[in-house]
Amino acid sequence: MVVDPGQLRLLTLIERCGSLTAAAHALHLTPAAITQQVAKAERDWQVPLVIRGPRGATLTAAGALLASHGRTVEEASDKAAAELAALLGHLSLRLRIGTFQAAALHLLPPALTTLRHRHPDADVSVIDVGSARGADEISTGRLDVAIVASWGTPLAPPPHVRAHPLLLDPMVVVLPDDHPLATEQPTDTALHLEQLRDESWVSILAGHAAREQFHDAAREAGFTPTVRFETESYDVAQALVGTGIAVGLVSRLALTHAPGTTHRELAHPRPHRQLYALTKADASLTPLADMLIDLLRDVARDITASWEAPLREPHSPSAGHLLPEQPTTV
Repeated sequence: MVVDPGQLRLLTLIERCGSLTAAAHALHLTPAAITQQVAKAERDWQVPLVIRGPRGATLTAAGALLASHGRTVEEASDKAAAELAALLGHLSLRLRIGTFQAAALHLLPPALTTLRHRHPDADVSVIDVGSARGADEISTGRLDVAIVASWGTPLAPPPHVRAHPLLLDPMVVVLPDDHPLATEQPTDTALHLEQLRDESWVSILAGHAAREQFHDAAREAGFTPTVRFETESYDVAQALVGTGIAVGLVSRLALTHAPGTTHRELAHPRPHRQLYALTKADASLTPLADMLIDLLRDVARDITASWEAPLREPHSPSAGHLLPEQPTTV
């Protein structure tokens, strides 16, 4: 026999109320509906359960036994409801974020500051996560939001992961500040990559998407770059450029203005990376995730405006622009 917990709870309610009519009122049902449910329970258990009389209803010995288990079902149901409410309350305040270095330094802090002012009781944590791992961290539930980058091609996350476009981050050339291309031309002059064909380069390590993008751009410009220094960090790359021994291609967002360096925009080819915030396709249990994404978009607009502002001089290319507002689910 398959036990119906609803029947156990009904018997508990009849015992507590003392009549079928009172039990019906408690359940917002008609007395006839309660009578039908009792009849079905007696058929299922194959034993009389309720004794109906002029003064109400009492339970048989079998009904009282089942009603005692109904009280256990009620207690378990109440406990489950309370624990779920506590969990949902915790999830509504929880926000676990993963991001890479440049976004952690320049994109995330203003958004988190505003979030903290709006929700001072928010339970926020941030960890370093490479862009290649972002979708997996969201899929497994270890993160609520992952800020990731895609070099040159649109991101294609799994179907249950949603990609929210944030901004387009162009690559710029970082030069020693005494380099002829820096000292002999106006600061708003955009460079062509082929002008740097004979330079020594510091680049991101081979195998990284940024390195592949760099080589593709150089190939399009008609040369194979001489890479003498490799690093995982744009910060290290800029520090090396500051020594005067190389030039580098660096994300605009990652510019540190290291001592001894300057930068110039690229005219063509103009590689870039796209920044996204990843969440689960259904993020309804973590409402702070949606709030953070709105704040990140606000920060992205401000950053993009700051890039474009000094480039409104004649002969200057646009420095960057926002991606479409519509989130992308693949």
